[in-house]
Amino acid sequence: MPAETSQTLDRGLRVLRVLAESPEGLTVTELSHRLDVNRTVVHRLVSTLEQHGLVRRDARSRLFVGLGVLHLASGVQPLLRDLATPVLRRLAESLGSTAHLTVADGDEALALAVVEPTWTDFHVSYRVGARHPLTQGAAGKAIGLLEADEQAYAVTSGELQTGARGLAAPVRGVEGLRASVGIVTLDGVIDEAVVAPQVIAAAREVGERLR
Repeated sequence: MPAETSQTLDRGLRVLRVLAESPEGLTVTELSHRLDVNRTVVHRLVSTLEQHGLVRRDARSRLFVGLGVLHLASGVQPLLRDLATPVLRRLAESLGSTAHLTVADGDEALALAVVEPTWTDFHVSYRVGARHPLTQGAAGKAIGLLEADEQAYAVTSGELQTGARGLAAPVRGVEGLRASVGIVTLDGVIDEAVVAPQVIAAAREVGERLR
């Protein structure tokens, strides 16, 4: 490791990353094997992270990411909203549809930023903080397309709200972020040839802004 970096901090961050990728939890011994780090060192790292609420231990002494991580993550959400909102505004005004940035939060899709068009008589009201399963709605399904072709997008009809139709594309290239940009409308069938390229371009721009 380069001399100017902290080996202890690096190991602590690796502990959090490995635990985040292990929803079933890990013992100290299992974590030691995953990290290829001495068990005594891992024990000290875990104890320190526990004191800060970043790691928790269940009754079987299995380790999980702690709720303290949520407090850190909550500070990121305003930044994501601020960076994405100008892009969503242009998308909403261009298509006359409600535009949104949605992020994966466990098995749910969380609406993090929503912009409604200013010139339409009717549009879908989509609340910031709204949640739904990742397996429902274009926003959630698009997040599942992160590994697919760059032109991939999801389109759905009536899955979350009767009469509402949605189209969304994944936000790519931002490590640790699983998100999508999309629109939702009450109009008839979405003209994918017109809408999809604009949504994909908006998702790409949001990704560039967040990198």
